[in-house]
Amino acid sequence: MDPAPARPGLRRYPHLTRPIAITAGEPAGIGPDLCLALANEPACEQFVFIADPDVLRARADKLGITFPEHLKFRPIECPEPDVCGTPSTANASALLDGLRIGVNGCLNDEFAALVTAPMQKSIIADAGIAFTGHTEFLAQACGAGKPVMMLAAGDLRVALASTHLPLRDVADYLTADGIRDVIQILQHDLQTRFGIESPEIVVCGLNPHAGEGGHLGHEDEAIIAPVVRELAAAGINVRGPLPADTAFTPAAGYKDAVVAMYHDQGLPVLKYAGFGNAVNVTLGLPIIRTSVDHGTALDLAGSGKADTGSLFAAIELAATLATR
Repeated sequence: MDPAPARPGLRRYPHLTRPIAITAGEPAGIGPDLCLALANEPACEQFVFIADPDVLRARADKLGITFPEHLKFRPIECPEPDVCGTPSTANASALLDGLRIGVNGCLNDEFAALVTAPMQKSIIADAGIAFTGHTEFLAQACGAGKPVMMLAAGDLRVALASTHLPLRDVADYLTADGIRDVIQILQHDLQTRFGIESPEIVVCGLNPHAGEGGHLGHEDEAIIAPVVRELAAAGINVRGPLPADTAFTPAAGYKDAVVAMYHDQGLPVLKYAGFGNAVNVTLGLPIIRTSVDHGTALDLAGSGKADTGSLFAAIELAATLATR
């Protein structure tokens, strides 16, 4: 599978009748750097930044550049606007308010899509707010049911049956109903969002060798395989469970997407194939939401070394999905 190509810049999107909302993410991370890097792109007039303008002004000063006054904002107010490299719990509530602004704007047809820069989950948790990540928070804010986290790099797409869980909790989390939901949501959104008429889906097993006939765990035969058979009989082009160490290889045949059972089963492959140009897409929402494939990179904030590749890729995919 081919990784996503490098993107030198962002063209304008004449088909968009509404702007794309972009959150700046954690003020102490590289999100503000990435937003400022968009200022000279031809498509910038089609973006609305959900951010504290003072955060971006402070970051522009740190980077030694002139603040681009032409940026359009739906402003939020961070109590600690100049915290480059050092996150503050004081900003947690404002950042979550920004996400709600983005969700509501998409639901109300103010925005065509929402693109999010990374947040520091630990800081929000330290502020006393339950937050496991954008995926779950946005689903709740949208009033959606089960969200599905999918990353894409070129034609390699990996959806997750579980997201941010400790590894020891994964086996207990996985259920037939949950896996069925993930596959159905993935199939639906590949058709409706990505325009793939009959998507081919490969499902990974949980255990080494997909359980080795029950000798390396029972979950593959007892939980995953019956769901795959059921959905295949219902007309979904799905197969598995396949051993995860071969599911991604050409030997496993063509696939439009792979369902991984847990975060670090699927995403190392995806990020090896396209890190810096991969995109995080939340499936199962009534809105379009994409994001970068990396974290806040606190050590790079204000250094001028932030790589814009994944943000550009996220914006381009959001604009493409908005056409459907």
